[in-house]
Amino acid sequence: MRNKLLASTLFLAALSPFTAVMAQTADPAVLTPERVFANPSLAGPVARGVSLSPDGELVAFLRSREDDVDVLDLWAAPTGEGEPFKLIDARALVPDAGELSEAEKARRERMRISQRGVVEYSWDQQGRYILAPLEGDIFLASREGGAVRRLTETPADEIDAKVSPQGNFVSFVRDQDLVVLDLNGDRETAVTTDGEGLITWATAEFIAQEEMDRDTGYWWSPDERYIALQRTDESTVDIVPRLDITGGGASVVEQRYPRAGRPNAVVELYVHDRQGGERVKVDLGSNPDIYLARVNWSADGRTLYVQRQSRDQKTLDLLSVDPATGASRVIVTQRSDAWVSLNNDFRALENGDFIWASEESGWKHLYLYNRDGRRLRAITSGEWPVKSLDGVNQQTGEVFFTASMRDGRELPIEQQMFRASLRRTVTPTPVTPAGGWWSASMNRTGTAYVGNYTDMDTPAQSGLYRADGTFVRWIEENRLDADHPMYPYVSRRGETTFGTLESHGETLVWQMTTPPGFDPSRQYPVVMQVYGGPGGGGVKKGWQSSTSQLLTEAGYIVFRLDNRGEGLRSAAFKQALYLKMGQPEIEDQVLAANYLRSLPYVADDRIAMMGWSYGGFMSLMALTEPDMGLASAIVGAPPTEWSLYDTHYTERFMSTPEANVAGYAASDAIPRLPNLTGRMLLLHGMADDNVILENTTRVMDAMQASSIPFELMLFPGQRHGVRGNERQLMQWRTYLDFLDRTIGTRAPAAQD
Repeated sequence: MRNKLLASTLFLAALSPFTAVMAQTADPAVLTPERVFANPSLAGPVARGVSLSPDGELVAFLRSREDDVDVLDLWAAPTGEGEPFKLIDARALVPDAGELSEAEKARRERMRISQRGVVEYSWDQQGRYILAPLEGDIFLASREGGAVRRLTETPADEIDAKVSPQGNFVSFVRDQDLVVLDLNGDRETAVTTDGEGLITWATAEFIAQEEMDRDTGYWWSPDERYIALQRTDESTVDIVPRLDITGGGASVVEQRYPRAGRPNAVVELYVHDRQGGERVKVDLGSNPDIYLARVNWSADGRTLYVQRQSRDQKTLDLLSVDPATGASRVIVTQRSDAWVSLNNDFRALENGDFIWASEESGWKHLYLYNRDGRRLRAITSGEWPVKSLDGVNQQTGEVFFTASMRDGRELPIEQQMFRASLRRTVTPTPVTPAGGWWSASMNRTGTAYVGNYTDMDTPAQSGLYRADGTFVRWIEENRLDADHPMYPYVSRRGETTFGTLESHGETLVWQMTTPPGFDPSRQYPVVMQVYGGPGGGGVKKGWQSSTSQLLTEAGYIVFRLDNRGEGLRSAAFKQALYLKMGQPEIEDQVLAANYLRSLPYVADDRIAMMGWSYGGFMSLMALTEPDMGLASAIVGAPPTEWSLYDTHYTERFMSTPEANVAGYAASDAIPRLPNLTGRMLLLHGMADDNVILENTTRVMDAMQASSIPFELMLFPGQRHGVRGNERQLMQWRTYLDFLDRTIGTRAPAAQD
C-alpha cells in the first residue's frame, strides 16, 4: 500500500473525458449519469406515502409525474375491484407554483421533502375526506364522488393542515397561529392570535423537527373537544448569522440555532377546550429545560399522554395529564446511562391500556401497560430489536410489528412483519415472507395492511394484504419487465454479496457490488460508501440505487459497512460511540479497509470513500486516519466540529462541550488535516440551515493556511441536500471525474 498526498487545483464543473465517453457510448445497456437524472425516474412507478382509509376500502398514495419526477400527484385505488385513479392533479389545480414561505421551506427541509406538488396528505378517522396541502394552500378531496374543494387561497402559507378526527373541521397554522375551519359553514376561528416574532403556536420547533422525528405541534382529541398545542418562545436561542447565498446574490439570515451546550427554545404545552374556549397550561414540571418529545390522546379523549425527556436525554417520563386542568403525574419512567431513544410506538387502546416500547433489556421491545402505567406483560422479547409497531387488532388481540429477525436471531440485512399477542407473551409469527426488506402501513382496525417490499432483484413495490399476509391486489407492482425504465440497464448490474466482520464482540454487516464483467484475476479500485452515524444502516437486501450502478459502470467495486453506532440494532451496538463520535466508527472502517486489502482482486492503493452529512464527517475523518490509507475521499456537507451542531442530536451522543472536552477535541477535523493520506473533494450547499456552511469554511481556511491543495464544489441556494435533476447530474459528473482522476483510469497508481 502506498500513501501519498496528490496536489490538485480547484475543480470547476466540466464534463470530463471519462464521463463524455460514458455519455456517448454506443452500448445502450450502459447506464449514464444523463439517464439517471432524467425523466421518467429509473425507480419506476413507485408509490410513496401509501395509506389505507380507516375502513380499509380505499388506498391513497403519492406518485411522481411522468413528465416531471420532482412533482407529486395524489392517487387512490379501491381495495376491491377497479383501477387506480388520480385524485388530485397538482399541475391542474396550481399550474404555476409560487415561492414557498421561509417557514414552509424550513419545515420541508426538516421533513426531507424535496418534491413539489402534493407532498403530504391525511385522512379523517371516518375515512370521508383526504386533506392535501398544495403549494401553500389546502384542498379537500371527498371520498364519495371524488370532488376536490379548495379551502384556502391566501397570500400566507397554511402549514401542517389536518382533518379533525370526526371530519367536522380542518385545522392549520397560518402566520404562527392555529386556525380551525368549520367544514359545515366554512367559518374560520383563530385558536391563538399572538403568534408573531419569536412566539409560535402549534408548530414543532427546529429541534423537534430536525432531531426528534416530531413534525407537528398540535394534537386533536378523538372527540374533537380538545386541541393540545405547543407554544414556542425562541428568544432564549442564540442567533447564528448565516449567509444564504444563491445564484442571484446573498442575504444574511439571523437564524435561531441552538448549538450544543447552549440554550434551547422554551416549549410549553397547552390544552384548548373548544366547548368553552378556555386554554389551560399543562404541568410539564418545574424545570423548563426539557424536551417535549411526544403527545398522544387516550382512545376516549379523557387523558393526554405526554412524553417528557430530560435535557441530558438519560430520562424519559410518561405523564398522564387531565386535559380539563392541565394537572399531570408521572406514570412510567425510562432511564439509561447513555441516552433513552425516542420512538413512535406508543399506542392507546380502547380499554384504557396502552402499548409502549423500551430498550431496558438491551433490545427495543414492546410492552403492555394499564392506564396507570403498571406494566402488565412483555409483548415481545429476545436478542433482536423491534423496528416499529405497525398495527393492533383489538378484537383479536393481535399486535403487528416489523423486525430484522429470523428464527429468534437478529438478521440486520432483512426485515419482515411479524404478529404477536396482547393477551400473552408468545413467539412472534412471520406475516410476510423472508428474504428481502418489508415495511408496512396498517389500517386502524388491524385487519389489512399495505406492504412495501424490495429485494436485490425487485424494485420497490406496494401491495394490499389481509392481516394474515394474504395478497389482495397490487397498488404499484412496479414489475421489472421490458416496459420498466430500468430494464435496458439490468443486464449490467453488478453482483452483490454480503458478509460480516467482528469488532469488539459485535457483528458488523457489509455488502459488496462488483463491476459488470468482473474478473477476479484482475485488480479493481474500491469506493467505500458510508454514512456511519446513528439512525443510518444502509446494508440490506434491497434494490440498489441507480447511482451505485454508475460507480460499478465506471469500473469500481462498491463497498459498504455498517459500523458500530449505525443502524437500529441493540442498545450496546448503538451506544458504542457514546462520548466519542468518530472514533469507534473509524476503527471499524479501518477494519473494513484492511479486509478489502486482503482480497486479491482489490487494488490496495486505490481505495476511496464517499459520504454526505454524517457520511461527510466520516469521509473526512477516514481521509485523515493514516491506518485507512485512502487515496481520496468525497466529503459532502460534513459536521467538522460538533460544538457547531444542534443540541438534541449532539448532546445525545456527546454530552455538552463543557462536560466532554476530550471527546469534542478528538472529533474535531481541523487538527487532523496534516494527516491527509490522499486527495479531497469538499462539497456543501451555500444555504444549508442544518449543517451550517461554517463547518466547511473552517476546513477551507485551515487547508489554505497550511497550503494543502484540495478540490471544492459549493451549491448556491441549496440547503442540506442537492435538489433537482440538473444539479444532481452536475454533482455526479463531478464525483465521477474526481474518482477517475484519483483511483480510476486517470489515477497515477493505475498507470504504474
